[in-house]
Amino acid sequence: MSRTARVNDPSTQPHSVLSPGLPQSGARQVWTGLSGDSLPLAIASVVRQIEGLLVVVTPDMQTAELLHDQVGFFLGHQALPITTFPDWETLPYDNFSPHPDIVSERLATLYGLPEQQRGLLIVSAPTLLQRLPPRDFIFKNSLILKTGDNLNLDEIRSRLESAGYRCVSQVMEHGEFAVRGSLLDLYPMGNPLPFRFDLFDDEIESIKTFDAETQRSQETLESIRMLPAREFPMDEAAIRTFRHRFRSMFAGDPQNCPVYRDVSNGIAPAGIEYYLPLFLEETCSLFDYLPDNACLLQLDATATACE
Repeated sequence: MSRTARVNDPSTQPHSVLSPGLPQSGARQVWTGLSGDSLPLAIASVVRQIEGLLVVVTPDMQTAELLHDQVGFFLGHQALPITTFPDWETLPYDNFSPHPDIVSERLATLYGLPEQQRGLLIVSAPTLLQRLPPRDFIFKNSLILKTGDNLNLDEIRSRLESAGYRCVSQVMEHGEFAVRGSLLDLYPMGNPLPFRFDLFDDEIESIKTFDAETQRSQETLESIRMLPAREFPMDEAAIRTFRHRFRSMFAGDPQNCPVYRDVSNGIAPAGIEYYLPLFLEETCSLFDYLPDNACLLQLDATATACE
C-alpha cells in the first residue's frame, strides 16, 4: 500500500480493522492478517478516514465487483462514492467490441477522476494495464449544451460523427443520434438516459430526457454534458496516423487486412479498441487520471495477475 497524500504518523496510531495503519507520504506499508470480511471492513475504514481518493487494485474483475458490494455494505448510507472502473470484457484482437454501456461508464469515470477528492476507485490489474487516451482527448471532445444555445444541425452532425457517434433512424443505445426535422435525439456516453433537443431555427428551445424503449419525453433539463463516443479519435487526422503506424508496425500489404481497409474508409470495425495506440500520438495510463492525493492499495495476487 502506498500513497502521496498527507497522513498521520502510523507509528503513533493503534492498528485495527476499524483504524488501520496508513503509510506516510511516498512510503509503503503491508497489511497482514486480514481474512474474510475484515479486508473490506478495513478498506471502508480507510475510505472514511483518508484525505484523498483510495484506489484498490484487485487481481481480476470478479474480486473487484465483490469488493465493491462488500465495502458498500460497511460504508452504509455515507455519501462517499464507490466506483469500479469496468473492463472491456472482450479478448484482445477478437472481432468483438465492448458494449456501449461499458464504454460509456469508462468515459464518465475518466472524465470525473481528476476532480474526485474522496471516495473509492476499484480497478482490476488487467484493466489497469490497458493504455488509455490522453486526458486532453476526453476534455477537448466533451461538450456542454444548454437551453438557448445556438445549434446548427449540419455542424453538430459532423461533430458527432467525428466524435464516433452513429447516425440512426431511432436512438436506442449509447453513442447514437438521430435528426428528425427540428428534433435532435442524442444518447451521450456517460448518461443513463438519452436526450431530445427541440430546436427553433438554430436555437435550442428545450432539452428533455426520453425513454429509449417508448420514445416518450420525460424530464426537462437546462443543460447536458456530452462525452466522446469512443476512447480514441476517428477524424481524418487520426485515420492518417493509424494508416501510417499500421504500415510501420505490420509487414505485408495492409490492403489485405480488413481492419486497415475499414479504418481507411472511416469505419470502426468490431474489436478496433485494441488498436487504440495507433490512433494517437501518445497514450497514458489510469494513473495519469488520478488526483494528486490518491492512495494506492494493492491486494494479494495482483502482481501475479500483472505478470
